[in-house]
This record gives sequence, structure tokens and C-alpha cells, in this order.
Amino acid sequence: MLKGKTALVTGSTSGIGLGIAKALARQGANIVMNGFGEVDGPRAEVLAAGQAAGIQVAYHAADMSRAADIEDMMKYGADQFGRIDIVVNNAGIQHVASVEDFPVERWDAIIAINLTSAFHTTRLALPAMKAANWGRIINVASVHGLVGSAQKSAYVAAKHGIVGLTKVTALETAPTGVTCNAICPGWVLTPLVQKQVDAKAQQLGVSNEEAKKVLLGEKEPSMQFTTPEELGELAVFFCSPAGNNVRGVAWNMDGGWAAQ
Repeated sequence: MLKGKTALVTGSTSGIGLGIAKALARQGANIVMNGFGEVDGPRAEVLAAGQAAGIQVAYHAADMSRAADIEDMMKYGADQFGRIDIVVNNAGIQHVASVEDFPVERWDAIIAINLTSAFHTTRLALPAMKAANWGRIINVASVHGLVGSAQKSAYVAAKHGIVGLTKVTALETAPTGVTCNAICPGWVLTPLVQKQVDAKAQQLGVSNEEAKKVLLGEKEPSMQFTTPEELGELAVFFCSPAGNNVRGVAWNMDGGWAAQ
């Protein structure tokens, strides 16, 4: 379905981003990966997912808190594949503290990586997308783009901002073949969430499995983690012809969290 298209997925060396990159690769899209940590293993996973379609995978180590790095990455992707057709803004970090105790440098970093980076990739991708009259911008927000949780001021502020950016981008591109939508996951067992599970287990003096149940029980009525694979399939839907007139939505996949 996406043969000949190129998708840039930020934060794609693990977790949700890796799941989305693999799903798009299976549909035939070339992938530009980005992220910290180990690269060879995740890159091999994405190549394997798209092997039948003969895709290519590139990688750029842009620091998503730096506008100049993001500009380099977008130019690199276009140089490698001609044009970036799909942008998945997924890069994100987390820090937990009350507002009055929140370290200012952590606030700045979370806003930069979780929100401002998406503005930069979007502004840089749109001219070529509009010229081609086809493009997809998919912002990985969070259920925290729809509701709040204590101790997560920067993350919730950034994710609400992402939902707002999604709506404005969708309105500005509405007459064109470019769409912009947001995915709002609930709990997904990524390395980021596993840290919270570990902290909960330590805090309560319980096993990791018990801590997972407590975490889910607090917020998610389905008592199930959403998977990166499920989120990847939602991204594929947004890229499909069936998604041509889906514009500006914040689509929660949260086990009923926001329905309460």
C-alpha cells in the first residue's frame, strides 16, 4: 500500500516508535529511523518487517531537542529517498514531580522533545507534502493529551499541546491531500512505562506483575496494556485511502481511560 513512500519515525529505536516503523515497513514504506540507544537490532527488525516489499532503512541520530539537528535529519531523509511522505512524531521523555518541585531543566527538555520537535518536523515536511498533494503527519500524543494526571505537569502540557498542533495543522492542510492526526495511547508497556512499573513495585513492596495490575487498575478499565503493534496498525489506517478524510482527530487507544 505504501510502496515508494518514505516514513520518518522519531523515537523509533524502541517501544511505540519501533512498532509503528515496523507496521509501515510491512506496507512497503522506506523508513528513516531516529532515536537513542542501540540501533542495529531495531534497524534489523524494521528491515525484516519490510523485507518482502524490498524496503530500505536509514537512520539519523538527531537530538530531538535541537532544531538544527532536526533540520539536518529532514534534509538527510529527503536526500536519501527523494521526499519524506509520512512523518510520525513519536519521540518523548517523561519526568514525574509535583509542579512546585519540578526541575526547570526537565520541564524545558520535555517541552522541547515532546512538543517543539513535532513543530519543527511538521514545518519542514509540509512544503514537499503540499507540492506532491499527499502526505501524512501522525503525532503520537497520549491519553494525557486529553486528560490530566498528578505529578506529570510537563508531559500533560506537552501532550495537550501536541493535540492542539494536530488540529491546527489539519485545518491548514484540509483542502489538500495532506492529513494530520494524533494517536492517544493509554498505558503501553514501553521502556518508559516499565520504569514507572518498577517504581510502583518498589513503592508498594510488591512484585512487578502486581505493580502492573495496580498501574492498570488506577486508570485503564480494560486492565490491558495497548501494544505497539496495535498502535502501528492505527498509523497504517491513517496512511490508507480509508483515512483520506480523517483530519484533526485525537484518536485514543486507551482501554476506556478517557471514557470515565
